[in-house]
Amino acid sequence: MRFSAATTAGRFLPQRLALRMGPLLGRIDAVLFTADERGEAGRMSLIAFAIRIVSAVIAFISQVLMARWMGSFEYGIFVLVWVTMVIVGNLACLGFHTSVIRFIPEYRERNMLAELRGIVVASRLFVLIASTAIAGLGALGVWLCADWIESYYVIPFILGLFCLPMIAMGDLLQGQSRANSWALFALSPTYLVRPVLILALMALMLAMGYAPDARTAIFASIAATYATTLAQLIGVTSRMVKNIPTGPMKVHFSEWFIVSLPIFLVESFFFLLTNADVLMVGAYLQPNDVAVYFATVKTLALVHFVYFSVKAGVAQRYAQFTHGEPEKLAAFARETVSWTFWPSLLMALLVLLLGEPMLVLFGPEFTAGYPLLFLLVFGVVARAAVGPCESLLTMSGNQNICAAVYAMTLAFNIGLNIVLIPLFGLWGAAIATSLAMVFEASALSFTVWRKLGIVMLIFMPAARGAA
Repeated sequence: MRFSAATTAGRFLPQRLALRMGPLLGRIDAVLFTADERGEAGRMSLIAFAIRIVSAVIAFISQVLMARWMGSFEYGIFVLVWVTMVIVGNLACLGFHTSVIRFIPEYRERNMLAELRGIVVASRLFVLIASTAIAGLGALGVWLCADWIESYYVIPFILGLFCLPMIAMGDLLQGQSRANSWALFALSPTYLVRPVLILALMALMLAMGYAPDARTAIFASIAATYATTLAQLIGVTSRMVKNIPTGPMKVHFSEWFIVSLPIFLVESFFFLLTNADVLMVGAYLQPNDVAVYFATVKTLALVHFVYFSVKAGVAQRYAQFTHGEPEKLAAFARETVSWTFWPSLLMALLVLLLGEPMLVLFGPEFTAGYPLLFLLVFGVVARAAVGPCESLLTMSGNQNICAAVYAMTLAFNIGLNIVLIPLFGLWGAAIATSLAMVFEASALSFTVWRKLGIVMLIFMPAARGAA
């Protein structure tokens, strides 16, 4: 849902990508267990970077085809429903998909195998039950509020809720894989396999005579999500069985829940902040406008994936360095800022250069979103300039204040959207989003400096401040 371990990675990306996507995929994870710790994080980020590049290409192609097949109106309906399901599915984990990244390495290093077995099993059961309950309540809510919802959204939203348990479980399995440095198991199902399956099933259904509309796309998404998550569950479970010896389990659910709750707030605010603009456009404007805005945001995926790839690779290392190694943590955190900013800046320039012809592929009406890219890119680069600050705060035990920062940023973003979208339409959404990202980056960077004495800002010296 933003990595190169070295500044030269971008120049050798095709070779590295080819290496990782070939028969040697299985060897990469093995390397992760035998390399030095910092190299492990760098390699995981690089693998995540490669997967995100392939994912961005797949996502862009699939969204172009979806838009072409369905037209902007039906595509806009599908986009709003799918984005909502991905957000709510992530939130349905209630923070466990991130807290396991903190607990699993700790239990493994301290040889607390009973607790390790406990959190693996308990987190899965909890997420499955919670997400199923939320899906049921959501379907009931949509049905009861049908008179206040546009008629063309009602059935697609009810159908989309069937995806929730599997989306949530997939996010949890991603967290468990990241905690073990299994980058391929963590990222491939969600970012490579699922979008390809959705596209293939959509094409198959159209060939069978189904209508090219949002409902058909959602049916394809449901089938692809279940197939992907169940396969990921089998794969991750099989690997954990080989690495964790059998024995008794200890469940400290209250302790895990207390830690997960503020992380849930951080993740909630972050996810809502990342997608609030699409949701707000859907609330105020027509599906055609949602389609144009979403296509514009998708074009920015080449910039966003740098940030997320670094975040995927370094969260575990942040957690391990916080145990009595402040100098290593500070040096590593500063390094991750460079990993994030320079590739993001390069990708931003590339997107601005190629943005208009990329949007034309969706359809001629989608070029209306090209001017918005200049505003949106500014916000994304501002976020990249401070690196994955929220991961550092969360993994170092400062998740509460991180949640507060995101709460303020989300309120700021929603307030701006409420004021600006009715006045300026899509321009209002772009202005609100960019300003919110600048505010978020500034607040997080300042909070890291105040709490940890680490300067996470690309052009600032690596001095330590007051903790």
